Amino acid sequence: MTYSEQLKPWCIVRNIPNQENIVVKRFRRRDDAVAYLQVLKQSARDIAFQIIFK
Repeated sequence: MTYSEQLKPWCIVRNIPNQENIVVKRFRRRDDAVAYLQVLKQSARDIAFQIIFK
């Protein structure tokens, strides 16, 4: 994990059927991640996203 990734521990990941996750975006604060997740859910309703802490 790089230093810049350590500065942004909150991630929004896209769930893929073959048990893999793709990191969509990283955030420093959980509140920012939650707000971005709401926007993603409105624009892409059929794709599953979740917030994780790495």
